[in-house]
Amino acid sequence: MKSKKIYLTIFTISVAIFSASITQSQSIPKDSLLYYLELAAKNNRTVVQRYTEYQAALQKVPQIGSLPDPELSMGVFLSPMELVSGNQVADIRLMQMFPWFGVLKNAKDEMSLMAKAKYELFRDAKLQVFYDVQRTWYNLYKTQQDIRISEKNIEILRTLERLTLVKYKVSPAGGSNSSSSAGNMSNNATQNSSSGSSGMSSMGGNSGNDQSVIANNQSSAMQSISMSSQVGGSGLADLYRIQIEIGELDNSISLLKNQQNTIIAKFNSYLNRPVKTLISVPDTLEPDTLGISLLTVSDSILVKNPMLSMLQYEQQSLDARKRMVSRMGYPMVGLGVNYSLINENEMSTSTMNSKDMIMPMVTVTLPIYRKKYKAMQTETDLMKSATELGYEATANSLHTEYYEAMQLYQDAQRRMKLYENQSLLAKKSLDIMIKSFSASGSGLTDILRIQQQILDYEFKQVEAIVDYNTSIAWLKRLMAGTQIQ
Repeated sequence: MKSKKIYLTIFTISVAIFSASITQSQSIPKDSLLYYLELAAKNNRTVVQRYTEYQAALQKVPQIGSLPDPELSMGVFLSPMELVSGNQVADIRLMQMFPWFGVLKNAKDEMSLMAKAKYELFRDAKLQVFYDVQRTWYNLYKTQQDIRISEKNIEILRTLERLTLVKYKVSPAGGSNSSSSAGNMSNNATQNSSSGSSGMSSMGGNSGNDQSVIANNQSSAMQSISMSSQVGGSGLADLYRIQIEIGELDNSISLLKNQQNTIIAKFNSYLNRPVKTLISVPDTLEPDTLGISLLTVSDSILVKNPMLSMLQYEQQSLDARKRMVSRMGYPMVGLGVNYSLINENEMSTSTMNSKDMIMPMVTVTLPIYRKKYKAMQTETDLMKSATELGYEATANSLHTEYYEAMQLYQDAQRRMKLYENQSLLAKKSLDIMIKSFSASGSGLTDILRIQQQILDYEFKQVEAIVDYNTSIAWLKRLMAGTQIQ
């Protein structure tokens, strides 16, 4: 009765959660992250697999908790056996074996707890998919923002290119100190390399190869800048330098678009839909919130993490198994009845003539071979010890992940504030320099350097907010907290 109540409770909760999710999904915008999380919970193959395994585990409870099948044996005499009370023509025997008290109860408890452990595996798979979906979605946002920022920078560079071309046509022989120009151009190349690597970081997949390509392109660009500043006049060298910057940004955009296609395919695979399905990403990503105090996150991990809960259920199931094994070493009792079919014997004068015989029977097993029962108990003890060690190892691993996630959270929070302020200062400096350049025609190198700083800060701002939201998703994954359940 207790197990039936547990199943009924689980079924009621599942129906309530499913109904609530349907109601909630009707009001969720189809371009939001929460909508994609809903799709992942319903369509992801790993999540569905874990839930099916949990349902299969539930079916083991009635199997293991039932009595052994009764045994029915029948025998028919080809020639009736002559007895004093008649002729016996058939013999029918029915026997039901009963395990020792508590064996079936502990067996059901073991399977019920193992089913709960399977449910925790299902929860863990769902939480992992949620985290993967959020992380990939944030990476997609970062890639799209990197493309947008690079395209915006190209527009600014083309404006500077037109201004430089006008300057060169008006005063083709005019110039400035070539050595100073070369030094500034070297600084600009270094800034460009920094922004390129920042724009390509945290992308996953082939980001390391892409960064190598960009670094090689930027190294070649720096060499070309030095050569042009040493050979030609400053006006023509500035023009070439701008064109080199545009070419590098075009190449970076192409690499980012290739990465974008890969990320989209990966994201759609989590939702179990065609890899080229379009994904909606907002123009501006707002910082997420954890929902609870950071001081309680560590304790919540130990209490709510499904992997730890799974190992706890496994320990409890092994305790039930040990109790079951100890009782299996006691005799099994069988109760039955033997029915003898007897026909009338004309030669018999007994008062029992032709009366069928009914004989109650009792059978008892003799568990005298004790080695197998001792081995079963030893096996259970070893499995419990292994589970306890696994619990400690998992807890240590979760604590390590917690500190890594907290480091990412705190670092991203600091960088968000830093680069916001740095970007504002750099933009103010750029406005002043552009006005000075339009009036006097000098200071292009400084303009490009500040422009590269702005580009670098915008890249890093996007990266910081993505890392911040990813750390929030990571912490929620560790403590089993999500937007949906």
